Amino acid sequence: MNLQDLVPKEKGDDQNIRKLKKLSFEEIQPIIPNLLMWLQDINWPIATDVADVLEPFSDKLTPYLMEIFKTKDGMWKYWILTIYGRETRDEIFLKEITRIATIPTRDEVECEVDLEAQAILNGDYK
Repeated sequence: MNLQDLVPKEKGDDQNIRKLKKLSFEEIQPIIPNLLMWLQDINWPIATDVADVLEPFSDKLTPYLMEIFKTKDGMWKYWILTIYGRETRDEIFLKEITRIATIPTRDEVECEVDLEAQAILNGDYK
């Protein structure tokens, strides 16, 4: 099995989700960046399925998520915070959430990522 073949090819491509859910973190690790690309818009039909695939590994995703926070894609950052930031206990991720809440970039303000970060820090989702 070629792991790349399991990565969705279009917004409605959910044929391999069941296969992806059976993989361990070590097995899925090489395609995590490709899967995270599908979380750029949670409204895409495949997005929630991909989030479900990655959810069991959320405590191991921080290095990949930090790469997303280096981009200028405010909406992607927003969705990452809503999917993974609300429950995180990871110190590195929490430090980035604090940075966004206190000194956000322009795209983070425009997409209200800073407001989501503030809500997370304020415990609004507990």
